[in-house]
Amino acid sequence: MQIIETKAELLRQVEACKRQHKSIGLVPTMGALHEGHASLVRRAVSENDVCFVSVFVNPTQFNNKEDLAKYPRNLVRDAELLDSIGAQFMFAPTPEEMYSAEEMNTTFAYDFDGLDKVMEGKMRPGHFNGVVQVVSRLFYLVQPDRAYFGEKDYQQLAIIHHMVERSALKGTFGDLQIVGCPIVRQADGLALSSRNERLSEEEKKIATNIYRVLSQSVKSAKSASVETVQREVVGAINAIDGLEVEYYEIVDQSALLPAKDFSHAIGCITVYCGPVRLIDNIKY
Repeated sequence: MQIIETKAELLRQVEACKRQHKSIGLVPTMGALHEGHASLVRRAVSENDVCFVSVFVNPTQFNNKEDLAKYPRNLVRDAELLDSIGAQFMFAPTPEEMYSAEEMNTTFAYDFDGLDKVMEGKMRPGHFNGVVQVVSRLFYLVQPDRAYFGEKDYQQLAIIHHMVERSALKGTFGDLQIVGCPIVRQADGLALSSRNERLSEEEKKIATNIYRVLSQSVKSAKSASVETVQREVVGAINAIDGLEVEYYEIVDQSALLPAKDFSHAIGCITVYCGPVRLIDNIKY
């Protein structure tokens, strides 16, 4: 596997692949890779001639500088994992390589049609502006045929779908296909996340209750209203020492607006386990 650190070298490698008519898969990540990321990479490797993986902790999507500083980083381990599962290229730029000073200090303007006003967007103003900024740049640079994202960050996936659908009208990214991949969980149900590295062993045990309660809510949804299920989930999780719900929203899977029933609904949750902010979701 080749490690690329500059946009110029990345463009050279992409151009070489395009000349050979090779299909390209892209997996954007912020590093601290785990089996969830690995599942995306394996799929990209299996469905494309070449797989590029970006490893970049994007500063423009963090509205909390302390969270940015604490985000786990381990490029050596990430490279070893990617090499072992067949990725051909790892793109690992610095912030200065990705952005000009002006771009670093100016909010990226984008019309989300309201998708950024709820849940994560409401709690983290400007977060999705940074996400779209870095993802759109990666799409321009790598020109992938397919790009792979995990469904754990469900709102992010919906926004990226929106961005590509709008761009399709202009042909900006060609016929790019966005591939959403299922959440990967530990045997005890905890959704794999880079942030899990910041949890103690005891906190990891406590955090398994998030998915346990979400799973129970699917049964409740067969007879209870959306409002009742939402209230029960928040109450059950907040009753567990060490967990505190920031939000739990049951929304339409496409529009992300509050769901009136469970026919096309997904429950999206953010929970603090100690100081660590964890997200998860469950489809009804």
